[in-house]
Amino acid sequence: MTNDAKGKGGWPLFEVFIRSKQGLSHVHAGSLHAADAKMAIENARDVYTRRNEGTSIWVVPSDAISASAPEDKGTLFDPADSKIYRHPTFYTVPDDVECL
Repeated sequence: MTNDAKGKGGWPLFEVFIRSKQGLSHVHAGSLHAADAKMAIENARDVYTRRNEGTSIWVVPSDAISASAPEDKGTLFDPADSKIYRHPTFYTVPDDVECL
């Protein structure tokens, strides 16, 4: 764990994700420092769901998250441009199907 991922007391940084309603995706709510995952969930409940706006909480140690870099956009996403079948324009929608 890197030094910048630890707080004053040496506690690791956790990323908090909240699901507001059953069936919806978890959304990143913020970050907090905690001694362990159990404490992180309890603190996340107190900080991010004060008005009963959550049905589920995920906490993830920040150093466990891997992310792509903005400069990697070309190599990660450009190959999909050559696969037209992945785009909705490849398909024709029947007249009796209502489009959103």
